Amino acid sequence: MKISVLGFSGSGKSTLAGALGRRYGVPVLHLDRVQFAPGWVERPLDAKVADVQRFLDGHGDGGWVIDGNYAALLQERRLEESDRIVILAFGRWTCLRRVLARYLRYHGRARESMAEGCDEKIDLEFIWWVLHEGRSRSHREALRAIRDRWPDRTVIIRNQRQLDAFYRSMA
Repeated sequence: MKISVLGFSGSGKSTLAGALGRRYGVPVLHLDRVQFAPGWVERPLDAKVADVQRFLDGHGDGGWVIDGNYAALLQERRLEESDRIVILAFGRWTCLRRVLARYLRYHGRARESMAEGCDEKIDLEFIWWVLHEGRSRSHREALRAIRDRWPDRTVIIRNQRQLDAFYRSMA
């Protein structure tokens, strides 16, 4: 099973990806780990693409779960190869609440889905991203285009009730 998990910041992509990886016994690639070097330094594009390429090539016959949007990181290939595409489309205030809870849980250390040295942080720029910038018209349209292109493979989860039902369906 190959699964791509996309959606808004703070929606729970990494948590869901980890659960799916455990459920299906497949490796998980968190694109945030690929995107950043320690200290929240963005890595060069060619290095990031090469890492994703190696992951896809190395697990081509088996399954995998990849979480994150990052269109430049072979998104077209990832989605084309996916058996299932899960889009987490929670509301902005729910995502902000989750980001705040995540900050309280991981404050001062990096969570499992982040690169070492990328300690959990929150600032006004990131809050703005969660509430507005990360939900731009172009971002929403990109998610709709994915849904429209692969309707039989795509599941859209808009709230916790739907996410709970999705988790139950995995059992």
